[in-house]
Amino acid sequence: MANRMARRTMGARMERRTHERAGGLGRWLAGALLAVALGAPLPGIAAGLATQSLDAGWQFRLAPGDRHAAAHPQAAQWLPATVPGTVQTDLMAAKLVADPYVADNEAKIQWVGLSDWQYRSTFTVDAATLARKHVELVFDGLDTFADVKLNGHPLLAADNMFRRWRMPAKAWLHAGANTLEVTVHSPIARLQPWLLKQPYALPGEFDSAFGDEPEGKQTANYVRKAAYQYGWDWGPRIVTEGIWQRVKLESWDTLRLADFHVAQPKVDADVAQLQAQLRIASDVAGKAQVTLRWRAPDGGTQSLRREVTLKGGDNEVSLPFEIAHPQRWWPVGYGKPNLYDFHVDVAVDGKKVASAERETGLRRVELLRQKDQWGKSFAFVVNGVTIFAKGANFIPMDSFPNRVTPARIDAMLQSARDANMNMLRIWGGGYYLEDAFYAEADKLGLMVWQDFMFGGAIPPYAAAFRDNTRAEAIQQVDRLRDHPSIVLWCGNNEVETAWESWGTSLDFQKAQGKAESARVEQGMRELFDHTLRDAVASQSPEVPYWPSTPSSDYDGKANVLDDGDYHYWNVWSGDALPATTYLDVTPRFQSEYGLQSFPAMATLRSVLEPADLAIDSPVLRAHQKFDKGKGNQRLLMYVEREYGKPKDFASLVYLSQVMQAEGIQLAAEHLRAARPQSMGSLYWQLDDVWPGVTWSSVDYYGRWKALQYHAKRFYAPLRVVAIRKDGHVKVSLVSDRTVPLAAELRVRVLDMDGKTVWEHTQPAQVAALASTPTGDYTDAQLLHGADPHRTVAVFELLDHGKPLSRHLVYFAQAKDLHLPDPGLEAELSADGRSVTVSAQHFAREVWIDFGDLDARLSDDAFNLLPGESVTLQVESKADPAALRKALQLRSLYGATVATP
Repeated sequence: MANRMARRTMGARMERRTHERAGGLGRWLAGALLAVALGAPLPGIAAGLATQSLDAGWQFRLAPGDRHAAAHPQAAQWLPATVPGTVQTDLMAAKLVADPYVADNEAKIQWVGLSDWQYRSTFTVDAATLARKHVELVFDGLDTFADVKLNGHPLLAADNMFRRWRMPAKAWLHAGANTLEVTVHSPIARLQPWLLKQPYALPGEFDSAFGDEPEGKQTANYVRKAAYQYGWDWGPRIVTEGIWQRVKLESWDTLRLADFHVAQPKVDADVAQLQAQLRIASDVAGKAQVTLRWRAPDGGTQSLRREVTLKGGDNEVSLPFEIAHPQRWWPVGYGKPNLYDFHVDVAVDGKKVASAERETGLRRVELLRQKDQWGKSFAFVVNGVTIFAKGANFIPMDSFPNRVTPARIDAMLQSARDANMNMLRIWGGGYYLEDAFYAEADKLGLMVWQDFMFGGAIPPYAAAFRDNTRAEAIQQVDRLRDHPSIVLWCGNNEVETAWESWGTSLDFQKAQGKAESARVEQGMRELFDHTLRDAVASQSPEVPYWPSTPSSDYDGKANVLDDGDYHYWNVWSGDALPATTYLDVTPRFQSEYGLQSFPAMATLRSVLEPADLAIDSPVLRAHQKFDKGKGNQRLLMYVEREYGKPKDFASLVYLSQVMQAEGIQLAAEHLRAARPQSMGSLYWQLDDVWPGVTWSSVDYYGRWKALQYHAKRFYAPLRVVAIRKDGHVKVSLVSDRTVPLAAELRVRVLDMDGKTVWEHTQPAQVAALASTPTGDYTDAQLLHGADPHRTVAVFELLDHGKPLSRHLVYFAQAKDLHLPDPGLEAELSADGRSVTVSAQHFAREVWIDFGDLDARLSDDAFNLLPGESVTLQVESKADPAALRKALQLRSLYGATVATP
């Protein structure tokens, strides 16, 4: 979605290209190697890198003299702190603030982000550590303006949430107890006085709902901090502060292996031409021996050894090597996501002094940009195969990054893969995700479109801001470049199109005049077309770069249908056009579009009281961030326009999910059917940051909405797509398979009681990696005089009589259909692991629900033809008896108030 420096002198700068990553011993070398991977201690090897974690033993309090101390005296006392963490989560743990996700508590936590906070920790350093030649203090992440002191000596003034900070510490350490102090400053309180003195404020994103910043005077543009924490149209305003990543003390003697990367200059089916790239800091010149070992996915191992000459200082070492007939990494659906293990040892005089390990996949990625009959293409090509991107946009999973566990990450990524997605776009208003996210994406074969962290606001053009961002970009690309899942680096989210077409930017340009507007525009061009592009080109040249989303790569205007990627928001936003308008636009790659829905009733009940479960209740409005809470009325309008008036609030929740699912399905299938004119569908959005009313298909607690179940079907590798427009139904056979299929297309027209009006079966050739038009029917040809309000057309792709895909077409809006009582029945198996649902008459959008009990079904939000039954798998930790008691069935029949 759309979204938003201070120019500070840093007390210490991290080396331009240094960003180490920790790793464990390779399974395949576990018994043979004595060294430990990069970032871990090397027992028994005096010259190796040793790491001492400093995460434990922290305390925090309001900084002395903070203006909020009088109102919050307990917070001015030293309290236990968790590192990594945030001030807000520690205050919640101490029960000094309420959970901001519950009720209307968001307003009650705003003072925290407007305060300055002080952290302190005492740690012990032994004589052995002090005897090392180098002892460095490393903060993996500080949020965001932070002053660091060691034993009272100032070491650092940090100003970027997304950077790792490394600083020499030996001179200020002593044996025994040492004190580390970190003061974090409110970014709003720090920047707002400065901003109010400036001749103008740059166009930003969302104004604060709490009055802590004047309208149009947003500080978020000027600081390298996660923009979503200032509030978005799907999430709360919680401006976090704290030590949000790990802290450690690293010591070494004459040599440190600062980075290890496996570059992939050329990869094809015959050979992978690779380079083991090492960055080595050495105090002295001399010879070193580098040994590289690797294990292939099939278990085979190989190795090489080279002697290298090091100079005193920083060394870039590159070892070219080849792997014949590589077992390549493939996106899900196109082959196995094969991963290689690489391990490197560095020895001096026969003594091993450093080791590192990487797991990566070998693949070639291209962004296909060719002129054709529709303009200029935008398509991903992996290992020579052009892939239609199917997926969604990914936002932060929590306002507090420290609460996102590996288990939550794995579950969300598995949900994406289970819904037949092959790509997720990491949106630019959040933060660069933890290594665990990308490692899991690698293993699942999910492609990642990675934005740099700019979310729609216009950035300042100061050189200091660009320099800070350059260091951030190099660190992050270095950290993530060995993940084969990353197939694109993108400069920002919606900054380019915001400058060109949004009202706030156009008003700004008019007010400031051509000269200053030109300086702002040139600053953006420098940042996104040069600074970030150059960072990717120098650190990870095998991965394409794209300057903005949407963009045409500066071919011309951004967000055009015939060049580059496209964000389409005329449905829902703007004029709130109906979902059928999706059929009027066919971009080259649709990277954003969406419709809202309510989350599950169980999710709403977790944060709202029963009295708040009404569309206009103040508390429910507080959980709706679109248009300052007015989004609930827009959501109701969309439901009523298509389905009629909901009979109660629970029915509104259900119908909102049906509306979202059917609308997004229409768009996604239109895009897939338009292949190769269109080569991507990424709807907004997969996940949620809190229990709110949003565009997600999986809510904050991981509960699948109707859209996620629909996506599992409309993103299936084989799909029959039947789209009705202007009295015609056009049928396409869509395949993501790499081989063709000889199948049959069956067309049946039924009334809603089961009587066959018309039926026809014909051979169907399903071409590989293509959309094949296979039929164009008029309403009259299908209906044969039947009542359009009581008739449904069923299009099925069959393989030897077995249904592979089904698509239903209606001849009237849902609210105008004469739906019969379907006579739904459900029977849960004795062990609670399956449920069989049947219908006597036609049932549209059958929804099986277990109330407040969590249960994942193999399918839901589906249609049943008259007399049809289906058995579904149930995953739940709940007792079968409890599931049986809680089981509820819904369909469109009876969900709305009957009209005379």
